[in-house]
Amino acid sequence: MDWMTTIGQLINTTLVFSTALIFAALGGIFSERSGVINIGIEGFMTFGAFAAGVAAFYAEDAGMGAASPYIGILAALVMGAIASLIHAVASITFKADQVISGVVINFLAAGSTLYMVKLLFEGSGETTLLKEGLAKVPIPLLSKIPIIGEGLFNNYITTYLAIILVLVSFYVLYKTSFGLRLRAVGEHPSAADTVGVKVLRMRYLGVILSGTLAALGGATITLTTTNTFSHNTISGQGFIAIAAMIFGKWNPLGAFGAAVFFGFSQAIGNYFQLFAWSKDIPQEFIYMLPYVLTVIVLVAAVGKSSAPAALGEPYDPGKR
Repeated sequence: MDWMTTIGQLINTTLVFSTALIFAALGGIFSERSGVINIGIEGFMTFGAFAAGVAAFYAEDAGMGAASPYIGILAALVMGAIASLIHAVASITFKADQVISGVVINFLAAGSTLYMVKLLFEGSGETTLLKEGLAKVPIPLLSKIPIIGEGLFNNYITTYLAIILVLVSFYVLYKTSFGLRLRAVGEHPSAADTVGVKVLRMRYLGVILSGTLAALGGATITLTTTNTFSHNTISGQGFIAIAAMIFGKWNPLGAFGAAVFFGFSQAIGNYFQLFAWSKDIPQEFIYMLPYVLTVIVLVAAVGKSSAPAALGEPYDPGKR
């Protein structure tokens, strides 16, 4: 394998591992820009991964063939939207502690999805392996460019979608009235209310978008890299996505860069194992690399990242 091929494959693998993180980090941005802390990203990803695995399996069983993974994606989006309503109602309507609500979402997702998998798949701890996962889609001509062709233009459709959504999210947040209103309720909700912005409605929309995008991230893992769902499918990816959001300063472009960095740390761990000298390093150390980098990045970001001013503060329309 020549060095150009190796670099191209490393770039490709980096984007594959980054895709789910990008979706989830974007989801976190929409929630927290509206003023609602979302520690439940891990749980929403778990719900999405579960819904995608189960729906795609039954779609395959019904003879839907290549359409099955797209049925799985649709199911994940619906599941994420429904699950996010739990967090929204608790945090926005009932003004519960937003951190505790997010932690509850994580526990609820971990326990309920494992229970449902065992119930639906005869006691098995994972869904049946999918025959029809998402396939990589090479872009004509561009995929033939040396190094970057294999790396950038021979990817899953979800990877292309994630990159597009980064640009769309940036435009929506900073160039549209919707984005202005969303950011306003996360910075100065009372002021936004006085000019007619529906604070609670905007926060609901932010949280629902968050859960939906995070669930799409979970579905991406199930339908591309694992082709099955189990209790360890997500394995902390939601918390890494939160770190990407914070390190990216709640900006879609910054979060994208951070997610790619974390994706690279996972990809490079795979490539370490190709070298003879890596046999002297316990595999556990290689697997923990992304999580160690996450902690280092969060420590480095302390004091440098400025969260939305009203983040975590419940809004009472009667108290302006």
